[in-house]
This record gives sequence, C-alpha cells and structure tokens, in this order.
Amino acid sequence: MDQEKNNKVPYSEDNYTHNIHKNHERTLDRRGFMKTMVGAAGVFAISTLPWGGLAAKELAGLGQKSHPKKKIADVQALNVGEAVEFAYPEEHDSALLIRLGEHEYKAYQNECTHLKCPVFWNGEEKKMVCPCHHGFFDPKSGAPTGGPPRRPLPEIMVSVEGPTIYATGVKRYEA
Repeated sequence: MDQEKNNKVPYSEDNYTHNIHKNHERTLDRRGFMKTMVGAAGVFAISTLPWGGLAAKELAGLGQKSHPKKKIADVQALNVGEAVEFAYPEEHDSALLIRLGEHEYKAYQNECTHLKCPVFWNGEEKKMVCPCHHGFFDPKSGAPTGGPPRRPLPEIMVSVEGPTIYATGVKRYEA
C-alpha cells in the first residue's frame, strides 16, 4: 500500500486560530517599542522634578528649619549624671537633656533611629538605652554604641544663660 502524507491544509472552520482577526491585531516593531520606552522615560523624568527641587534645597541648606528658643530647666534642678525629659522642637517631640559634667550639657531627641522607640538615660551605666531592641547610644556624641541602630540620635543645641538651660535648635544630621 502506498502511504501518502497528509499535507492538506485544514478548512478554515477547522482552524484553531479562527478567532484571531489579523486585521485588528496590534503590531509592535522596534521603532514603536523605542517610542514607547522614550515616552515612559520622559514621563518618569518629569515626575521626579518636584523631588529634585526639594533635594536641591536640602543640599544647599535652604531647607533648614529654625526653631524657637525654649527653656528646658534650671541649672540648680539638674545634678551631674541626671537627665530630664522635655518637648522640643514641637510639643509632641520628646527630647532628653543630660548633664554630663559641671558645665557640660547634651540634649537629644529621644526617639531611637532604628524603629522610633523611646530612648532612656541609664545614669548608672552612663549611656542612653533603647529598650525595644537593646540599642545603646553614647551620651557625648549621640552615636550608636551597640544594637541595631546605625545613625546617631538627632542632637538638640543647648545654651546656658545664667541659671537657665535653653534649647536653641536642632543640629542638622551630617552623614
């Protein structure tokens, strides 16, 4: 018996691609693809312009906020090695003033730089402690000395005028 190959083209009704209408099909060639990509890149570039302006202000120092001078405590009320909590620069921002020496005062925002837990002064060990993840900070610099925090605590500038200690501003973070 002579075997014949089945090379017949199926009828159009039998074709599995009968639901595709090539007349309405979109085509995307290289040129169309590149136009789409350039357009998307342009939209992305334009959408970042406001952020670029904010970053430029911050880098130029124009975005630095000024904070009012605020009384923290009286010198006589704070012994060497003691700390007092106060609110600065806003009423809801908690801060910590530490008297390290006879004429040495340091103040920091007492919000851990790891996950924003409150930081407490441990006078016995002479270090600031974040109880959430056992983070420790140096009281002289605010730099982390142990645990997960990697950035120092934001420092609050203080001045002593007569018998009173004042907060005068927040020091800008320098990486």
